[in-house]
Amino acid sequence: MMKNYLLGFGLIVPMLLGYRSIESKKTIAPQQKIKPAGFIPKGFVLFNTVKGDLNKDGLQDVVLIVKGTDKSKIIVNRFEERVDRNRRGIIILMNKRGRYELAIRNLDCFSSENEDGGVYFPPELGVQIEKGNLYIQYSHGRYGYWRYTFRFRNADFELIGYDSSDNFGPRIDRETSMNFLTKKKLVKENTNQNAEGGDEVFKEKWSALPANPLVKLSQIKDFDELMSGE
Repeated sequence: MMKNYLLGFGLIVPMLLGYRSIESKKTIAPQQKIKPAGFIPKGFVLFNTVKGDLNKDGLQDVVLIVKGTDKSKIIVNRFEERVDRNRRGIIILMNKRGRYELAIRNLDCFSSENEDGGVYFPPELGVQIEKGNLYIQYSHGRYGYWRYTFRFRNADFELIGYDSSDNFGPRIDRETSMNFLTKKKLVKENTNQNAEGGDEVFKEKWSALPANPLVKLSQIKDFDELMSGE
């Protein structure tokens, strides 16, 4: 039920690290800037900012979620509401001790937060940094979620894991976990249809994943189609 749409996947203002006024007079390399907002290209606005250490050097890196501003993408939907259907993208900046360097950018890989979800509300996009990993998650309330795990490798952010949960209210019907480093997949199916949440009985099935190259975040065209064949 949920998969047909789901698998088709503001918090804070940008952090400006302190710096001495004398440093502002120094020549800064073209690929580096002091302010994260300086990396947002014309035609885009800041949608969300997340901070965290992405390369385990002890410094707070910055992830910017940006959104297009094309006026032609502001439309009237089937409910006669005026909505902004501009797509969103991601810019990742590495902290170089008070300056920022562009790691990757992908400016339209996420659909709009105002997409038509059919009989569902559009899923909510969330971004989190934890233990050096970048997590991109879509949450769909009582129907579950799906999450992508990226790690900074080979000058890009490579997809190393995928997890999803299909729920019916508090009951978990199916959980899927893929590890693209070990090439293993685990599917857990609930066999207790009378479960009310917490009393599910899962049947586990392990399988091998194809030995394909890891997907790079900078090259993903549309998260809605990324795991459509799962």
